[in-house]
Amino acid sequence: MMFTRLSRVALVLVAVVSMAACRTSSVYNVVDAPVTISTTTASVQAADVRNAIVRAGAALGWQMKDDGPGRIVGTLHLRDHMAQVAITYSAQSYSINYLNSQNLKYDGGSIHSNYNGWIQRLDGQIRANLLAM
Repeated sequence: MMFTRLSRVALVLVAVVSMAACRTSSVYNVVDAPVTISTTTASVQAADVRNAIVRAGAALGWQMKDDGPGRIVGTLHLRDHMAQVAITYSAQSYSINYLNSQNLKYDGGSIHSNYNGWIQRLDGQIRANLLAM
C-alpha cells in the first residue's frame, strides 16, 4: 500500500515536470539562410536584403534598429515578454540569432516555445519579402 502511494506521488511529479518542460524548447536560430528572389536576372544588393528584413519585422510588430554594417537588432515586446535578436545579412544570406529576452524562461539553451514561433514567422516573412522582389 505504501509503495502504491509513493508510486502515485512519483507519477504526479513526473507529469508536472513534463508539462512544465513542454513549454520550453531549444532556441531556434536561422543560420545562413540563402537569399532567394523570384527572378534569376535581378541583382540583389545587401541594402535590398536589409529592406526586406526591416519590412518583415515591422509587419510583425518587431522594432528593427541598424547596428552597424550588415547587422540589425530586432526587438519584440508582447505583453510582459521581450525577445531580442541579432540579424546579420549580406546579398547572399541572412541569419537570425538569439540575443536577449525577458520572461521567456531562457536558460542558456532552452526558451519558451512561443519564441521559436516568433522567429519562424519572422523568417517566413523575410523570405516572402525577398521572393516578392
